[in-house]
Amino acid sequence: MNVDAILKVKGDAVVTIAPTASIAEAVTALCQHRIGALVVSASGREPLGILSERDILHALGANGAGALDRRVEDLMTKTVVTCGPQDRVADLMALMTERRIRHIPVLRNGKLAGIVSIGDVVKNRLDEIELETTSLKAYVAGAA
Repeated sequence: MNVDAILKVKGDAVVTIAPTASIAEAVTALCQHRIGALVVSASGREPLGILSERDILHALGANGAGALDRRVEDLMTKTVVTCGPQDRVADLMALMTERRIRHIPVLRNGKLAGIVSIGDVVKNRLDEIELETTSLKAYVAGAA
């Protein structure tokens, strides 16, 4: 199974935010869209970074409420781990576990094509296991 299969189910929408936006604006966007991370992009097409709830919490813990006035580019993770639509979901799961990240933007020809979360990966794997179980039960029932 590859990443494109996940995007076909969940869609290719990616919520982005400008690097010059405030952290308060980022919090509003995260809450409004009920998501855990924003792709930082000036154009809405090329990722410059990623800002997660975790990044914001660390800043609030270190700087208090004043962190909300800072700019997204000050707190974002600048080295973005990305994947392509043809990457295998199993490889993505291993990468997310190894790097301890929960969101990976999907790039097609260098442009945003979607975003995959750890929840998407887990759901995909559970669906695969359910299909395998159903197939095995049908096989065993047919062989009996």
